[in-house]
Amino acid sequence: MYSGRTGERLDMIYWVDGKYVKDAVKEINHFMRDWRTDQSKDMDLRTIDIMAAAHNLLDVNEPYMLLSGYRSPQTNAMLRRRSRGVAKNSLHVKGQAADLRLASRSVSQMAKAAISCRAGGVGQYYGSNFVHMDCGDVRSWRG
Repeated sequence: MYSGRTGERLDMIYWVDGKYVKDAVKEINHFMRDWRTDQSKDMDLRTIDIMAAAHNLLDVNEPYMLLSGYRSPQTNAMLRRRSRGVAKNSLHVKGQAADLRLASRSVSQMAKAAISCRAGGVGQYYGSNFVHMDCGDVRSWRG
């Protein structure tokens, strides 16, 4: 995974022998921080699992580009003022969502992989070329 905003790159194994790797999870939490405020939150590992499962189904070597992971309440409020597409009670604020892009796969391909996991919400944003994945209720939408 790499950040489209900070240029950071994160390649790691976070799960071994049925257990999460504590230091790797800590690094993921930092990587998925709100880059605007530099605040981080413990990300819900179910979201990370959905992202990893969808990525495996896509059979790519390319890392995800992370557009948005955790969002502070301040950042979410600012984004809501700029766009109708930002939820007031966004799962990003709870550390339960990620907005992702792959150069080698379409929004449709990414969304199909995530939906096939049957594990959370999947939003398809064709105009901005990204897919939202979260660990909330199973649902899908086009934004």
